[in-house]
Amino acid sequence: MANHHLKRLMLLRHAKSDWPRNVEDFERPLSSRGHRDAPLPGLWMVEHGAVPDLILCSSALRTRQTCTWICKELGDKAPTPKLEERLYSASASSILTLINHVPETVTSLLVITHMPGVQELAMRLASVDSNEDAVMEMATHYPTSGLSVLQHDQGWAELDGRDAVMTDFVVQRA
Repeated sequence: MANHHLKRLMLLRHAKSDWPRNVEDFERPLSSRGHRDAPLPGLWMVEHGAVPDLILCSSALRTRQTCTWICKELGDKAPTPKLEERLYSASASSILTLINHVPETVTSLLVITHMPGVQELAMRLASVDSNEDAVMEMATHYPTSGLSVLQHDQGWAELDGRDAVMTDFVVQRA
């Protein structure tokens, strides 16, 4: 892959959510641990020069809250997130369809979504050239606030399967 054409895709599972009674799944908030952990992927992005140009975020409450913490860490570099109802309970294929429609001007994309779609998509996209430890960790257990970082050298519309290199799988706890 030629470095000057590389695009970065980051797939983030929302931070730990709470299970309050009489609350619909869509409206579940982050737990206290979720609020502590949610900023950490944003800190990692800043420390590793991986600030996204575009954020696609599920419109569920827990993903919106996670996104707010990420953007706080990104500061003035944070793009305005695009809330996407179709990311809620989305399959890997549905998430990929949204990614396939991202403008080519975007070179770094963050998608904040849910299990199992986030893990299934990361597994689908990871090429044989990926960091084996990162892929094995991600495939075995994709915890809340887990972040898959992939790179590819093609257009977003062409991204399909086994054509992105997973460089990192980031799991941090506060």
